[in-house]
Amino acid sequence: MEKEQGITEKKAGNFSEWYNQVVLKAELADYGPVRGFMIIRPNAYRIWESIQQYFNKAIEALGVSNAYFPLLIPESFFKREAEHAKGFAPELAWIEREGKDVDERVAIRPTSETIIYDSYAKWIRSWRDLPLKLNQWCNVLRWEVKQTKLFLRTREFLWQEGHCVYETKEECDKEVKGILGEYQKLCHELLAIPTLAGKKTDAEKFAGALYTLTLEAMMPDGKALQMGTSHNLGQDFAKGFGISFIDKEEKKALPWQSSWGFSTRLIGALVMVHGDDKGLVLPPKVAHNKIAIVPIVFKGDKKKVLEKAKEIAKTLKQFNPIFDDRDNYSPGWKFNEWELKGIPLRLEIGPKDLKAKQVVLVRRDTGKKESVKFSALKKRIPALLEEIQKDLFTSAKKFLDSSTVGAKTWSEFEKAVKEGKMVLVPFCCGESCEEEIKDETTATSRCIPLDQKKFEGKCIKCGSKAKNMVYFAKAY
Repeated sequence: MEKEQGITEKKAGNFSEWYNQVVLKAELADYGPVRGFMIIRPNAYRIWESIQQYFNKAIEALGVSNAYFPLLIPESFFKREAEHAKGFAPELAWIEREGKDVDERVAIRPTSETIIYDSYAKWIRSWRDLPLKLNQWCNVLRWEVKQTKLFLRTREFLWQEGHCVYETKEECDKEVKGILGEYQKLCHELLAIPTLAGKKTDAEKFAGALYTLTLEAMMPDGKALQMGTSHNLGQDFAKGFGISFIDKEEKKALPWQSSWGFSTRLIGALVMVHGDDKGLVLPPKVAHNKIAIVPIVFKGDKKKVLEKAKEIAKTLKQFNPIFDDRDNYSPGWKFNEWELKGIPLRLEIGPKDLKAKQVVLVRRDTGKKESVKFSALKKRIPALLEEIQKDLFTSAKKFLDSSTVGAKTWSEFEKAVKEGKMVLVPFCCGESCEEEIKDETTATSRCIPLDQKKFEGKCIKCGSKAKNMVYFAKAY
């Protein structure tokens, strides 16, 4: 008996419900027993592993090593950098425990700057110890009060967080921007998601940072999603945690620090950007299983078809093919399942294909079919997967471009925001003005584009002299 299957909501209809159905029915995640927590299922964890493998190679080339630091952070650590402590105070989850083994309250990490920098103060003594570049893959906990949205807004999530220490601001600036570039490569090359790069306004920057660089992507429901951030933390954390070194002139000096991170939110972005009414669509480079092989069998030809299908699966093992020879489901049901789960290519083979010495390849992104001879499979499949990867990015880029507009007047700005656009406008960068824009439109500043040319203009909201052109949008 065939079980219930399929997405019942259209992507262009109730987008939120469509998204939830894809995440649940494609077996990416489920709700945990405690409100605000999620279970990441194997289909999604494989995506996360692909992201980890890709990014580990990138940071290894930059001299960054992976490490792991404790989950619990003493209360006193948060007080060493006032702005940072204030920024995270509402989201901290405290563990209350009485006993001789506990000197003070501890919180579950919302981020690890404080616990890591306590160690850095012990390890760094001389300029020869710099740069110190570490990254950790871990979970963090932020006690959100908003409604749970799987991968996008949960109290616990997985991420990577890099923490580096440098002799000079110039070195720090260079790698803060360089890491953002690596994030953008990951989004573009692996996830096929185009992004806008820029600097956060002071109102939106990371708590305690000198400045924050960000990548912003646009989702099909007209909301922006932050894909990754890279921060120059300046020297305040060094002051707060007593991190210093003896420089080449044999004088005591304060180092410059950076931190940077992205999270499992990237999986949510992947679902939203590429998914369709049939379910998940995975870019081939991030897909663990790149092909689903579905034999179409009849009684008289069953043995021969299955033998050839197994032989093909073995030949194509580099693509981790799924060989679906289940006899309690129809071919059509299997097609729907692998489409729902986003497998980039489906390979069909039946008695007629066997006689013609060919298979039928079906693209998940377009549904386009083509017949390919057995002898040409090993050459055609990599080319086809590359085409799918490229086409998914091209399609997403067209959407981003069409969703990005300018506005010359406040009424134009309001209209564009209501239509779900990313709007580029002149802005004074005043925090009170930014708060007014948010209150009136629910739009927030997303980023100040990098390498702007000088311009003369007035703020779209208050009319005072504009400092920068700034992107605004509604956001997750």
